[in-house]
Amino acid sequence: MRHEFPVTKTTMPKDKPDTDTLAFGNRFTDHMFLMDYNQERGWHNGRIVPYAPICLDPAASVFHYAQEMFEGLKAYKTSSGNVQLFRPEKNEERAKRTCERICIPTLPDGLMVEAVKALVDVERDWIPDKPNTSLYIRPFIIATEPFLGVRDAYNYMFIVILSPVGPYYKEGLLPTRIYVEDEYVRSVKGGTGEVKIGGNYAVGLRSEKKAHEKGYAQVLWLDGIERRFVEEIGTSNAFFVIDGEVVTAPLTGTILPGITRDSVMTLLRSWGVNVSERRLSIEDLYEAHREGRLSEVFASGTAAVISPVGELCWGDKQMIINEKRIGTLSQKLYDELTGIQYGRIEDRFGWITEIE
Repeated sequence: MRHEFPVTKTTMPKDKPDTDTLAFGNRFTDHMFLMDYNQERGWHNGRIVPYAPICLDPAASVFHYAQEMFEGLKAYKTSSGNVQLFRPEKNEERAKRTCERICIPTLPDGLMVEAVKALVDVERDWIPDKPNTSLYIRPFIIATEPFLGVRDAYNYMFIVILSPVGPYYKEGLLPTRIYVEDEYVRSVKGGTGEVKIGGNYAVGLRSEKKAHEKGYAQVLWLDGIERRFVEEIGTSNAFFVIDGEVVTAPLTGTILPGITRDSVMTLLRSWGVNVSERRLSIEDLYEAHREGRLSEVFASGTAAVISPVGELCWGDKQMIINEKRIGTLSQKLYDELTGIQYGRIEDRFGWITEIE
C-alpha cells in the first residue's frame, strides 16, 4: 500500500449480530475510516478510529446544499477463510466521476481502495460466513464547511463505514412485483442520474412509497422527457429478455453505470448471448409481453446482485413474467456472479481483489 493509516482500536467492542437473522444495513462494525480535506493541505490525516457519531456544525454545507457522494461495495469471505472484494477499482472510478460532477475534490488515485482494504482488514472478524451474507462497505464524502451560500465547499470529510448484511430482499431470489412510474421522474440528460449522490435517491422516495402502498416492491422508472422509455428499477439497472435478446437502457447520462450491470453484460457476451444497450419503450415492452416474446425481466446491483421480476404494473395493465418464476438466465447470472464473489467459481475476468 502506498498509504499508511494509523489505527486507534476501540476499547468497547460491540457484540456481533446473529448471522442467521442479519438484515441489511442496520448494524455497524467497531471502526470506521476518516480523512479530512481543506484547501491548504488537500486530502490528509487518513485514519481508522472507533465507530462513533460525527460532530458537524449546523451550518455544514452538506445539510443545506446536499454536496455529498457515496459508493457501495461488499467484502466476501470464501470457504477457505480468504477475504475478497469484487471490482473495487470500478467503484473508485465511478466515485471520481461523481466528485467531478458535483465539485468535490477527487481523492488521490488508489486511495479509496486502499482505505477500504485497510478498514476491512481491521474488521475481518465482522465478515459473516453464512450463505448469502457479506460485509457491506459504504465509502462517502460530505461537505463539512459551515457556510450558508451556494458554492462548492472548502472543507470535506471522506468516511468509510462497514455493515454485516444478509440478503437485500428478505424473500431471497423470489421474483418481485414492480410498479411502472409514469408520474414522477428520476433524472434527465444533463442532470445527475449517472452519478451516485443522495439526491438521486431522495427524489425517488415518493414514488417508492406510492408503489409500496399499491402492494409493489419497487418502481420501474421511465425517461424524464417523454415518460415512455424504460430506464432503471428502483436503485438498480434493468434488463429485459425479448426474443432471446437481452435489452438494457443505454448509458446516455440518465442512469447509473452499474458495476454489476457491466459484469452482467460481460458474462452474457462471454456466453454468446445477444445483448443490446438501446432504448425500449414501455409500449413495445407491453406488446412483447402480450405476444409472448418477453421471457424474463431482472434488475442488477451490488446489494441484491440479481433481482428477478415476476410482475409489472403499467397503469391498468398487468404483465406477468415467466409465470412469476425466476428465469433460467437470471438464475445462471446470479449463480455465476455470487460464485465468483464467494470464490466458488474461477474468476476468469480478473474481477477479484484479495485482502491479504
